[in-house]
Amino acid sequence: MRRREFITLLGGAAVAWPLAARAQQPAMPVVGFLRSATAAGSAHLVTAFRLGLREAGLVEGQNITVEYSWADNQNDRLAEMAADLVRRGVAVIVGSFIPVKAAMAVTKTTPIVFVAGIDPVRVGLVPSLNHPGGNVTGVVFDTVELAGKRLGLLHELIPRAAIIAVLLDANFPDIETEVKDAQEAVRAIGRKILLLKAGNEREIDAAFATSVDAGAGALLVGSGPFFIGQRRQFAALAARHALPASYVTRDYVEVGGLMSYGPSQTDAYRRAAGYVARILKGEKPGDLPVELPTKFDLAINLATAKALGLEVPPMLLARADEVIE
Repeated sequence: MRRREFITLLGGAAVAWPLAARAQQPAMPVVGFLRSATAAGSAHLVTAFRLGLREAGLVEGQNITVEYSWADNQNDRLAEMAADLVRRGVAVIVGSFIPVKAAMAVTKTTPIVFVAGIDPVRVGLVPSLNHPGGNVTGVVFDTVELAGKRLGLLHELIPRAAIIAVLLDANFPDIETEVKDAQEAVRAIGRKILLLKAGNEREIDAAFATSVDAGAGALLVGSGPFFIGQRRQFAALAARHALPASYVTRDYVEVGGLMSYGPSQTDAYRRAAGYVARILKGEKPGDLPVELPTKFDLAINLATAKALGLEVPPMLLARADEVIE
């Protein structure tokens, strides 16, 4: 073999070897991240999810790909969006309650990890917390049965409120449990309750007007993904009507809501990423027990309190996990 031919052959091999090596590398697993909300309104949850992935040794673009799908509060799009993820062969689907229900309707085999603020057994996500079975498991940040605690904190801040309005999401699957819990909580502190429901933006506007007309001194806002998606509307209406309100997550407080108490949603998404990692390593979702809340946050917006003419008691302020000034 001539020297020039040898060099040419060697050079060609040098190019071919890396190409062959790349061809032999396994494709990165793809995770479908499905939410009914908007991308902008979910940025903090995406950050928490990515943190959980990194803690498990997974970095987007290096050893995992995440396909983000947003329904922009149009839940009728979720069925097709979930079906599209399944058709594309994602390794795992991650989502909140409503998107996960849509995904469960189109696949019985693709692993699904939910992050839900609701009892997953009661609403049919899994048959058991300890032994989910099937292709579904997840993390719960259930806010439904915290009305008593939240009402106590609100009463501590607004002790003179004789009437407390309770506004619940009319479309929330666990609304009856929330109604019962709220009624018992208000009765326990000897106050009158004004129970209201809303299922769209117009009804939220009307509920605030009704609360003010009835002389309510405070408002307790219930659970539900629709309400969280309308948190800016809630903050604006509470400010306009000078009505102190308590919410279920800090998402409201970040945009001007007065106070919130409940399980940490960001912590739930961080832990859900850990389950994704375990499934990608070969564990079956049905063998992974549903994780319950471990971190609860009290958040207070001092700027909002000042605008409402409220002085937050020092003892309440000292217990807050986050104070926004």
